[in-house]
Amino acid sequence: MRTLTALSAIYLASAAAFGTVIAFQQNPELQRAAQQAGERIWPGIQRGAAIANERAVKPAAAQLVVWDKAFFDYIDPPKQFARAQPAPRLAAARPAPKAEPVVHFAPVTVSPPVAVAKLAPPEDQPASPALRPSVPDDQVASAQKPAPLELAPQAEAAARPELASPGASEVRRVVQRLKDNLTSELLANFELFLYVSKAEDGPWAQRMYVFRKQAKGDLDLLYNWPVSTGRELVEYAPNGQRAPSFTPQGYYELDPDRMYRHHVSGQWNQSMPYAMFFNWERDGLQTGLAIHGATSEDVAMLGKRASAGCVRIAPQNAALLFNLIKTQYRGLAPRFAYDRRTATMSNDGLLMHDAEGHVKLADGYKVLVFIENYGGDNVVAAVF
Repeated sequence: MRTLTALSAIYLASAAAFGTVIAFQQNPELQRAAQQAGERIWPGIQRGAAIANERAVKPAAAQLVVWDKAFFDYIDPPKQFARAQPAPRLAAARPAPKAEPVVHFAPVTVSPPVAVAKLAPPEDQPASPALRPSVPDDQVASAQKPAPLELAPQAEAAARPELASPGASEVRRVVQRLKDNLTSELLANFELFLYVSKAEDGPWAQRMYVFRKQAKGDLDLLYNWPVSTGRELVEYAPNGQRAPSFTPQGYYELDPDRMYRHHVSGQWNQSMPYAMFFNWERDGLQTGLAIHGATSEDVAMLGKRASAGCVRIAPQNAALLFNLIKTQYRGLAPRFAYDRRTATMSNDGLLMHDAEGHVKLADGYKVLVFIENYGGDNVVAAVF
């Protein structure tokens, strides 16, 4: 209630002041007159207010406080609260320590060890009666080691005449065929010539002929072996890439920087022992074509189109050719022409020349590989 009274008085005073301010703002003349009058009478008002405050306001306020307290005490007497006296603190008795029970252990008597009688072997014990005739132990004979099987050398199928080595007359025809396809520059600048027939049929089909050039330019046959060239199909490699299995015709030399005794094709995930890669760039990239040894079941496929594009030969023949080339035919070899517009190296037998017309030579192998789709018949095999 006291708080409510004080708030009411403050509200009335604030309202009066607020109303006076509004009246002055709405009437400038009244504001100026009040200001002038205030300036004249303000000192007297201050003195009078001070005297009234000391002689009337303060005593009256004090008396009002007394009357107000008496009035509110009459209508709302203060409640008397009994204060609880704190109880005297009792000394807590400590509990007597419990006596630990004493356990008496009786001495343990250890029983003497039991003597176990050992059975002595019977002396002249009579045999027990047999219920059935005694069965002698089975005598297992030790197994005899089988004699090692002697594998017959792989025979060439008689049903495929193209696997048989050509006779002397056929070899002369192969030599003439090769010479007819060699320019004078090619014959002069290479020393070892590999003629490969990628044909599917014919007496020369799927064979490689290795010729060594003599001093007078004659070509002597060193070896002729069955091969497997590309399957000539559009296929997909195990890694999912589109990989046509074509063996392109043309003239190739070997890359001196890519001669590997042990190599695995990353595209086909197949072993390529004694890999001899072609130095042939196409569309700005070195191709993966190579001569290499066949492995596992691929050996039995020699004489057929069975590779992914490379020229496969028997592994022993690959090792022989690899070592022959590495040891005897390293030297300056011609460079094939290069088309800068397509970033492709020529495989048509065109050589690169300097400004004076001389054949450009570079370090490499003086070995020329010539592949064509001709099987030795008078009719050229179908072109794929």
